[in-house]
Amino acid sequence: MVLILLLVAVGLVGADLLRRANSRPTTLPRPPAPTAATGTMTPAMDATAQSGPSYPATGPGTWAYAGGQGPVLGTAGRLRTFRVAVENGMGQSVVPFAARVEAIFGDPRGWTASRQLRLQRVPKGAAADFTIYLATPGTSEKMCAEGGIHTQRYTSCRTPGQVVINVARYLESVPGYGVPLADYQTYAINHEVGHELGYGHEACPGPGQPAPVMQQQTLGLKGCVANAWPFLNGRRYAGPPIP
Repeated sequence: MVLILLLVAVGLVGADLLRRANSRPTTLPRPPAPTAATGTMTPAMDATAQSGPSYPATGPGTWAYAGGQGPVLGTAGRLRTFRVAVENGMGQSVVPFAARVEAIFGDPRGWTASRQLRLQRVPKGAAADFTIYLATPGTSEKMCAEGGIHTQRYTSCRTPGQVVINVARYLESVPGYGVPLADYQTYAINHEVGHELGYGHEACPGPGQPAPVMQQQTLGLKGCVANAWPFLNGRRYAGPPIP
């Protein structure tokens, strides 16, 4: 009888210990502590890079320039020359960027369609009317701020003689733009070059209509649909000017 009572007591104690063990809260492993920012926009550091390529948050402010001289683009009008530069350390080559710029300028929907303007790319050492820069967000913000424009490292800009394209927007476009990335890239270049050519901002002319290229489409289409070109159907397409 005594042995039986001892066995029962041991069983009760064991059950109680098991119950207490199961009632303790589970301690999960802590997530790794965030590391200090290194200057590289990765999916863990910048929301704009979550689904796209990574790129430096800022760069050295030094440049690789497209070499040689490009063809004259356009058939009539004043000849304006430009250089093309890509910031070092971004993993972007100046050669395809320069080729893309020239293709946009030579398109029959581009600025040279006015027949009042011709454009030609020249190398670094040559005199030029303006330079098109592809820059990191940090460098583009610095360059734009020096001209009095604050982009919050988000938009591109133009200051006199400088067309500054933010690589973040060039590689990722903007939410809700609704067309392929290549179209946004074309818009960004045409818009900022339009400022260099003397054009100001324009408004959406009406719901469902193409957005003028001088509309600030990066900040919203305002009921219009995306459009990357200043000329449509052979005519300059514009919206109401914004004072």
